[in-house]
Amino acid sequence: MSDRAPPRYAAEVGAGELASAEEARRAIERGRHDPAAFRAALLGVPPGDREAWVDLVLGLDDLPPDGPALPPGGVPYLPCSVEVILRLVDEAPVRATDVFVDVGAGPGRVVALVHLLTGAGAIGLEIQPELVRAARGLTARLGLSRVACLEGDAADVAAFMVVGSVFFLNCPFSGARLAKVLDALEPIARTRPLRLGCVCLPLPPRPWLARAPGREGELEIHRSTFGHGALGGSVAG
Repeated sequence: MSDRAPPRYAAEVGAGELASAEEARRAIERGRHDPAAFRAALLGVPPGDREAWVDLVLGLDDLPPDGPALPPGGVPYLPCSVEVILRLVDEAPVRATDVFVDVGAGPGRVVALVHLLTGAGAIGLEIQPELVRAARGLTARLGLSRVACLEGDAADVAAFMVVGSVFFLNCPFSGARLAKVLDALEPIARTRPLRLGCVCLPLPPRPWLARAPGREGELEIHRSTFGHGALGGSVAG
């Protein structure tokens, strides 16, 4: 592996996975990334090694601790499993024409992974400055021009995510803050179909949202019900 690979992750996978992670990262850095090839490489890794493999590809190291910018009622950054993201991409679904928005994006792991799996434009919303810096460092390091991380409180900025078509909430908060985000998304849902992927986060009822049928588990998919027809989304520039 490159000397930039965190040794603690390198020790967790076999030689074949190390080589495929390095190959995937080099292709991304050189602008030769192909979502289908990336997905095939990921699925070729044993499920128990996929977390470490993704972190090797992304060059993720130790994260900064949660700081004072985390507001009351906010949840410290919790990594989402690769298996859940694979389910989200398939079941939402997330297409290359979508714009994916991660509410509480942490160091940018999910927005980068979703983009690499699908080609979709991706935006991360994160309130903690140190995590935003880590996310921006990741996207700059890999040259992910269609992935961005914005610093701000999702409860205040969600209403401005008018290009978003798939929103992801990995238990970032609940209560009044969650209600405020959902109410901010309703006007967007009136303009285009939205899908919401929620992990371990029961949503308060909203007449414009319906839970999609699917297998049980920590991930739930909800879809807007305003009758726009086929699912679709804008492409982030």
